Amino acid sequence: MTDAGAPLLSPHETDAHHSGFNLGNSPEAGKHYRVLARKYRPSSFDDLIGQDAVVRTVSNAFETGRIPQAWILTGVRGVGKTTTARILARALNYELPNGSVKGPTIHMPVLGVHCQAIMESRHMDVLEMDAASHTGVDDVRQINDSVRYAPASARYKVYIIDEVHMLSTAAFNAFLKTLEEPPEHAKFVFATTEIRKVPVTVLSRCQRFDLRRVEADVLMAHLAKIATKEGVEVEPEALGIIARAAEGSVRDSLSLFDQAIAHAAGPVRTDAVRQMLGLADRTRVIDLFDSLARGDIASAFKEFREQYETGADPIVVLSDLAEFVNFVTRVKIVPATANNIAFGETERRRGRDFAAKLSMRVLSRMWQMLLKGITEVQAATRPAAAAEMVLVRIAYVADMPTPDEAIRMLEQNGGASPIVVGNAAPRSTAASTASIMPSSPGLTASAPRINADTSARPQMIAPSYDTQVAPAARRIASFPELVALAGERRDLLTKAALEADVRLVRIEDGRLEIALEHNATRTLVNDLSRKLEQWTGRRWTVIVSNEPGQPTLRSQNEIAKNQRERNVESDPRVQAVLARFPGAKVVEVRKLAPELPESDASGENSIDISTSESDDL
Repeated sequence: MTDAGAPLLSPHETDAHHSGFNLGNSPEAGKHYRVLARKYRPSSFDDLIGQDAVVRTVSNAFETGRIPQAWILTGVRGVGKTTTARILARALNYELPNGSVKGPTIHMPVLGVHCQAIMESRHMDVLEMDAASHTGVDDVRQINDSVRYAPASARYKVYIIDEVHMLSTAAFNAFLKTLEEPPEHAKFVFATTEIRKVPVTVLSRCQRFDLRRVEADVLMAHLAKIATKEGVEVEPEALGIIARAAEGSVRDSLSLFDQAIAHAAGPVRTDAVRQMLGLADRTRVIDLFDSLARGDIASAFKEFREQYETGADPIVVLSDLAEFVNFVTRVKIVPATANNIAFGETERRRGRDFAAKLSMRVLSRMWQMLLKGITEVQAATRPAAAAEMVLVRIAYVADMPTPDEAIRMLEQNGGASPIVVGNAAPRSTAASTASIMPSSPGLTASAPRINADTSARPQMIAPSYDTQVAPAARRIASFPELVALAGERRDLLTKAALEADVRLVRIEDGRLEIALEHNATRTLVNDLSRKLEQWTGRRWTVIVSNEPGQPTLRSQNEIAKNQRERNVESDPRVQAVLARFPGAKVVEVRKLAPELPESDASGENSIDISTSESDDL
C-alpha cells in the first residue's frame, strides 16, 4: 500500500518497513517518516474498507464489459475518493509483463507494468488535475485537445479531476461535448465533496458512486490492524474514541491515531486520548446524565463542577451529554445498537438500563433542551454558569408530566385543578435508580432537590406508569357507539361530521370503512384516525371505500322522523283532533318515557293518546 509521491516497496521491504518503530530512535529516523494516512493508503480494491457497493459494481462492470466513459465519486472528506480514482485508473490499465491480462480487472495481486507509475502520479497516460486551481475554460480546452490522441503505452487514457465542483460554469459547458462522446480510449473519473454544485448536465453523463462514511466498528478494526503493524500498544476503548471522533472518515481516523501515538509516547491509553481530544470522561458524563434523569440538581452541579475544574470545556460536556442521550434513544428504538463495540462496555451496559427506564418523551425533551442549551453556552460570556443553568432546566423538568399526561391527570380529577403536594420529601440517593421511571402503579410526588435540607418544589401528582404503555383500550362495536364517544369527548365538530358526512360501510374494532359525502372536509379521515387512537388507546385504520355504504345517521334520523309523523297522522285519534281544529298539523313527534304503574297522585287517570309506538304529538 502506498500513495502518490512515495515509492512502492517490495514485499520484503514492506515487512521491514511495517515492523514497527522505536521511540528511542535517533532524530534521523524521522526524516523519512510518512504519516499513517499516506503510508497505509490503499492501492487496490482489496484494501478499500467500507465501500463494498462500489467494488461490487466496478467488478461486475469489468467482467461484463459494461465500462462507462465517466465516473463521478462523491462523499465526505477522507472516505477515499481520490484513492478510488487512482485504483480505477490502475485497474483499467492493469497489465503483466507476460501479457496474461487482456483487459480491465479488479484483481491485481502483484504490481503490473503501469501500476507504480500510476500510483505515483507520473504516468503519461493518466492525467490528474486539481479543479480548485484549474477552474477556467483554457484548462478544459487542453483536455479536449489531448483526448483525441491515443494513449502512448497504456490501454486507456484516464483523466482524474479532483474537486470537480470548483470548475467554472464556462468550463463545465466546454466539457459537455467531450464528456458525452469521448473516444473509446478515454475515461474520466471525477471526485467531489459538493455533488449539488455539479451541473445536472454533467451528472447525467457520468456513473455516480456515493462513497459511504465508514462505520465506527470497521474503523476500529482497521486501526487495530495498523497498530499491530506499527508495533503500538493501544487500548480498544481508545480506538473506539478515535473512530467516533473521525465521523466515518478514514483519513481523519488515521490522522488522529497518528497524533495519539505521538501524544502518548508509548502505549496509547484511553485517558490520554480523551485529554488529547478535549473530551470529558465518558463515565462521568453518564453519571451526570443519571443525576439529571433523577432530578438531582445538587449532584449534577457537583459532577459538572468537578469536570470543569479538571479542564473540561462546558460546551464539550453538554455535547457529550447530548451524544449519550442520542445513544440511549437509539438503543431504545433499536436494541442491537448497544452491541456496537465502538462504544465502551460501561456505556453500552448503562445505555441499556436507561433505555429500559426512561420514556421516549423524556429523552426527546432532554435532547431538545440540550440543543438549545449548547447554542446559549456558545454565545454566553460565562459559559460555565450558562451550562449550569441548562442543567438546572433539564433536572427541574425531569419528572414533570408531559402535556398529555397533565390532561389525563386533570380528567382523573374530574376536571378540577391538579392535586399539588407541597413540602414533598426529597429523594434519596439510594433510591435514585428506581426513581428515574417508577414502575409501581402508585403515585409519586418527588421532585428535583437542591440539597438534602431543603424541601422540594410543589409537584403535580402523576400516575407512575411508563408512557410507552398504552392506556386501557376501549372497544367500539358499532357506529352509534363511535358517535356517542365523540359526544363524550365534547368534540362537537367531529360528532356533527360523523352524523352528516359519513356513510358507514363496515366497522370492526380498530378498523373503520366509510364513504364520504361530497361536502365532507378533506382532513376528516386523518383527523378521525388520530382522534380515535387518542380516545380508544389503540390504532385505528380508517379507509374510504368506493361502496355506497349506509345512509348517514342524519338521513336515517330524518327517515325515522318522517315515518313516525306518518304513523301518527294515520292514527284515528289524531285525525279526529285535526278535523276538530282546521289548519292544525303535526309539528313534532316525541317518544314518552315509560308510565308509572300506579295512577297519578290526584287520583285521576292519565290520558294516553299515543300510538302503539308510544308517540306523542
